Amino acid sequence: MTRNDLANNNKPREGCIDLWNASLLKDATYTLGNDIPVCQKCTGIIPMDLISYDEAKAIHKKTVKKEPDYHINKTVHFFIDDQKFDGNRESIWLHPEKLIELLHHYSGVISPDFSTYADFPDSLKRYNIYRMRAFDYIFQMHDIPVIHNVRWGTSETWSYCFDGIPLNGIIAIGVVASGINKICNRSYFKDGLIMAIKTLKPHTIIIYGSDHYDLFSDLRTQGINIVSFDSKTSLAYKKVKKS
Repeated sequence: MTRNDLANNNKPREGCIDLWNASLLKDATYTLGNDIPVCQKCTGIIPMDLISYDEAKAIHKKTVKKEPDYHINKTVHFFIDDQKFDGNRESIWLHPEKLIELLHHYSGVISPDFSTYADFPDSLKRYNIYRMRAFDYIFQMHDIPVIHNVRWGTSETWSYCFDGIPLNGIIAIGVVASGINKICNRSYFKDGLIMAIKTLKPHTIIIYGSDHYDLFSDLRTQGINIVSFDSKTSLAYKKVKKS
């Protein structure tokens, strides 16, 4: 008996709330062992520009009533504090329909960047990786172009954090909160990145933050296309430096 057979036999009681988004994942398949939703090959393209979710949400709230069919040629990212998209009132997991509606007004999305910090318990890291891939699957089922965000923690997460992501596609990596700017953290980040590339074999990597590190130069020499976008902090710093 398959997971879907079990789901069909286990009908929710009337009045139950779908806290786990089971209805949106009812036709998904899952990786063996880790039960991570399997996504289609990356349906996104290299972005022209990025916009953070909180900024996109503010624009949407202000614009949608006046211009119901507005479109902005930017890709939405979640390289921001988790509380801005995963709090009690702001949770995209609890209100995915609102996020789906918003994203149809943009060019695409990079997977939500749920945190997997080293001091998190492993069960929480697994849950956040699960939700990242679940959203990727949901976006694709709603015809929203998505680039798979790759997020790892310490080495024990490598056994599941790359699950569900198709090979030979475009992936995204956020370096702002990675600690890569500190020498003591760089090997930890590099080891995870090497494992991601070995496992996923991407042809293009979208970097949110600085790519001015030797490890990214090394990847370019291997033929991997590296496309970087300045973080909000970097852009603000450059603006001050010019003025």
